[in-house]
Amino acid sequence: MAKYHLHLAHLYGDLLNTYGDIGNIIALKYYAKQMDTDIQVDVVSIEDDFDPDQFDIAFFGGGQDYEQMVVSKDIQTKKDGIKKFIEDGKPMLAICGGYQLLGKYYVGADGEKIPGIGVLDHYTLTQSEHRSAQQNQSRFIGDVEIQNEDTGAKFHGFENHNGRTFLGENERPLGHVLAGHGNNGEDGTEGAIYLHTYCSYFHGPILTRNGELAKQMLLEALSIKYPNADLTPQEGLIVQPTF
Repeated sequence: MAKYHLHLAHLYGDLLNTYGDIGNIIALKYYAKQMDTDIQVDVVSIEDDFDPDQFDIAFFGGGQDYEQMVVSKDIQTKKDGIKKFIEDGKPMLAICGGYQLLGKYYVGADGEKIPGIGVLDHYTLTQSEHRSAQQNQSRFIGDVEIQNEDTGAKFHGFENHNGRTFLGENERPLGHVLAGHGNNGEDGTEGAIYLHTYCSYFHGPILTRNGELAKQMLLEALSIKYPNADLTPQEGLIVQPTF
């Protein structure tokens, strides 16, 4: 039996899993096991309550426009709970559509403006209104590499998104683009960090290719739930490269 236990909320896991991003949860479980920790996963979906005090860590994936529109309506009822979870400093990973929905709004490929919940300051436009003779594309697709300015860590992944996301003043990027397009193809940023909430357009999934981020999120969750625990063994876990 594991020494530590974490409860993970998979937000709309039955609707938003277009690119197999559930692999991020598999990665968290994989590293958690090596840290003497087990993880209970519960999907929180349409018409479900979200009690932030019941969860220690959260994952919010992406989907197609139709599913994201459905989620955009329901998630308004969970706004206060998600905001409290984030402000309490609990770790959350939001990928692609989940990233967009945490922000103020995003504009779909058809030009429709879809409200987010505004718990983070970014907003997302569409590439469809940004085409030119020099840049006649509607999606950012391909391998991407970034470097975090605080730690120097490099993250590797794959991007495939129509959105052009612009960060707000209370956010900092997950990393600066070394290869690929990133948030918007203009300012050299990719993803966002606010407290212990990590957002990205990375597929791959991000935690299977960048295990140090998974370890970091697990340590953050454990330190909040078990403030008096000696987590030295968990901190000492060596994450092997996977790329």
